[in-house]
Amino acid sequence: MKLVIIFGPQAVGKMTVGQELAKITELKLFHNHMTIDLVSNFFSYGSAAGKRLVNLFRQEIFEEVAKSDLPGLIFTFVWAFDLQSDWDYIEHISRIFESEGSTVYLVELEADIEERLERNKSPHRLEHKPTKRNLAFSERDLRETMESHRLNSLEGEVKHPNYMRINNTDLSPEKAALMIKEKFGF
Repeated sequence: MKLVIIFGPQAVGKMTVGQELAKITELKLFHNHMTIDLVSNFFSYGSAAGKRLVNLFRQEIFEEVAKSDLPGLIFTFVWAFDLQSDWDYIEHISRIFESEGSTVYLVELEADIEERLERNKSPHRLEHKPTKRNLAFSERDLRETMESHRLNSLEGEVKHPNYMRINNTDLSPEKAALMIKEKFGF
């Protein structure tokens, strides 16, 4: 069992790279909007109820997958490096899988802001993430989050043994996924 956490800022390509990685491995993709968009039909993700439900669904899925005979899971996440709670969350998810004998892999994506703003409007993203279809809100949220949080790590900050960082500004999702597969021997 493998847990691959793909993280980086909004619209960096986490879901799309995850989809491509799932195609070339036996891993299942669980992108962060699968729960956000489900819950957003009832409660704003920013509300206490919305956050509680998203975390509850994710927790249950993580626990079940970790105990299953699936080959592994790809999870996407926007990690604010300036928030201890995000560090704690990554540690918590990792422990769920490691307690069942799984190996955890961390993949950080980074891309230029201009590229991310273009990707934010892509039909593929909007098809898979209904809450991003309000483009004015989505772009404003992308910019505000980038200004209020540090969404990529500093050099040497992530000390996990199975870690890689990819600048995918000019890389296809297929190429980024292949780099991940080759680096970790999936």
